[in-house]
Amino acid sequence: MTFGIGLPKALQNGEILRRLRLRLRRSTTAGPLALATTIGLLTGVAAIGLRWMISGVQWLFFDQAGRFIEVSTPLPAWVPLVLAPAVGMVLVSWIVRRWAPEAQGHGIPEVQFAVRQRGGRIRPRVAIVKALASALSIGSGGSVGREGPIVQIGSSIGSTIGQVAGLGASEVRIMVAAGAGAAIGGTFSAPIAGVLFAMEVILGGFASRSFGLVVVSSVAATAVVQSVLGTEPSFSLVEQFTLVSNWEFGLYLGLGVITGIVALVYVWMVYQTEERFELWAIPFWAKALLGGLAVGAIGAFGSPHIFGVGHEGVELALAGALGVGTMAMLVILKILATSITLGAGGSGGVFAPALFIGAMTGGVFGSLMGLLFPTVTASPGAYALVGAAAVFGAAAHAPMTAIVILFEMTDNYRIILPLMLAVVLAQIIASRLNPDSIYSIKLRRLGGFRPSQGEMGTLDILLVADAMEEEVKSVPESMGLDQLAELVRDEHARSWVVLNEEERLVGIVALADLERSIVAGGSEETVGDIMTTAVETTFPAETLRDAFGRFSALGAYQMPVVDPEDRSRVVGVLKRAEMIWAFKELADEHQRLLKRTQALPPDAGGDSVHVALEVGPSHTDICFRPIREIKVPPQALIALLRRGDRVVVPRGFTRVEPGDVLTFITTRRHRSTLEAWIATTTRGPVRSEDPPSSSPG
Repeated sequence: MTFGIGLPKALQNGEILRRLRLRLRRSTTAGPLALATTIGLLTGVAAIGLRWMISGVQWLFFDQAGRFIEVSTPLPAWVPLVLAPAVGMVLVSWIVRRWAPEAQGHGIPEVQFAVRQRGGRIRPRVAIVKALASALSIGSGGSVGREGPIVQIGSSIGSTIGQVAGLGASEVRIMVAAGAGAAIGGTFSAPIAGVLFAMEVILGGFASRSFGLVVVSSVAATAVVQSVLGTEPSFSLVEQFTLVSNWEFGLYLGLGVITGIVALVYVWMVYQTEERFELWAIPFWAKALLGGLAVGAIGAFGSPHIFGVGHEGVELALAGALGVGTMAMLVILKILATSITLGAGGSGGVFAPALFIGAMTGGVFGSLMGLLFPTVTASPGAYALVGAAAVFGAAAHAPMTAIVILFEMTDNYRIILPLMLAVVLAQIIASRLNPDSIYSIKLRRLGGFRPSQGEMGTLDILLVADAMEEEVKSVPESMGLDQLAELVRDEHARSWVVLNEEERLVGIVALADLERSIVAGGSEETVGDIMTTAVETTFPAETLRDAFGRFSALGAYQMPVVDPEDRSRVVGVLKRAEMIWAFKELADEHQRLLKRTQALPPDAGGDSVHVALEVGPSHTDICFRPIREIKVPPQALIALLRRGDRVVVPRGFTRVEPGDVLTFITTRRHRSTLEAWIATTTRGPVRSEDPPSSSPG
């Protein structure tokens, strides 16, 4: 039976989706705002769903299982407390290994890796697997938080929407950041902290283009969560903490030093435990079982406060309801339980444990200082609040996020000055003793950092993503040769990517293949009969030096750029002409800069020096200005501008944004002049370093 009214042909052929994608890519305002809002709304729903899932697992593992054991068996009451984390972690290990290995662990380094090395592309299934695995880990008693999972879930939502909309790699990265910001804003009802987290931790800079979209997404997610769960702050305070005396600033400085050291111990313990479990030559399920039993034993015989997120324990510390000995013990037990949970294969975040450890550390410090200086100190809860922010800020190297998120989670602004002081000092101490954060250590192991070795040329600076085209001209392998001949006449192209019915890469067909078939008078009828199936591919994060080597060997006109996780999925195409153009643009600029550097007044050493400046909003004479308006001393010049993981050729009209890193070239004699100019016109950090090669040109 058929109906007279059918779907329009455009719908049947997917034409509407193609047109929508094209409109979104061309839009510079309405399209990105609509996508950011959608990401925020969906992430807000996901944050609510994750909370409900965690509550459901807790009800099943502790309430129902405990009641069943109590009624039906003579086993003691501590048995379900010991067994629950073990059962949960075995299930989590099996789930993540079966469907999404990247869902294991605390999640944020995986998001950072996707942003830096995969063009922001995250598999859609990660959101589902991460939600299930994290709910099982946290709900069964694993000592982890929910912020890492929801960030990975929100980032996956942002990445998926960006990819479905057909956005390019840079736009997909922004959508990932929007999802991450929405995740933090929604799960903690802290929209400002969500924005800062996305910019500070995920993107690593404050570009104005990204900032607005992350704000929209974070606000949308927070609005969704607050409409369902209410507007109360995450932590309820029994009193509004204030600074009792100016003498307390000295005490908060001491707390900053202590929390910085505690943060280092926490980070070290997490990764040392992970390494020990990785070296343990037993099946993964046995590691999960033994790790879960250990966590269960710590909670059953030490303190049940170490189970799960631990917000109840933090609130008790803020209320001053825990003794000094108890809080000191909880610092040690929480570090152990969190390290074992993650090392044994659990799935959850490290943010909530850091807050817990910091609150207990601050509570101990505040209680002792209250005994020594009772007339000039606030209650221990004030120090617990500051300690919570300081340990997270030091562990994550994210002081701005730590300061703002504790303010939003407690709705207490009166203690902001000592909070800022302690957090910044803790972060300085931690970063000086260990330049890696709790996130960057794993990111480095994943290959998210590519440190330079020796002298780098232009082809080492540019990536495939800098030169590739995202509009891929493709043909189906079932296309007839007569249709291909018509395409040759219409498009004047030399080669095409060949896709199968599932839109997967199967080969390359070139004009030469068609000509050979016609001359030979063979029996080939379709593109699939004449195409080249041994296709050489490249990835967005590879350097042009690697790609150029393949071009030279192949003599090809273009090379498909594929997803490194799915090499049959084409994300762009690298053409010889575009690659040579990109190389020439930067090479010409470097030649001009080298000539100018050689023209600088010679000095005794004759060596050039690079001075790097990380631009922030406080650099009023540089930030938001075009290059041509920056009054650089005549003895120096701007050689390079790095924005995130991309290099931008510095031209006169190039506008400098917060988070950009400017590299100046000068000589040894005039380095002090350049640094003095930077010091007098800006208030930002300067890094001076000698290049590996002593003389330009």
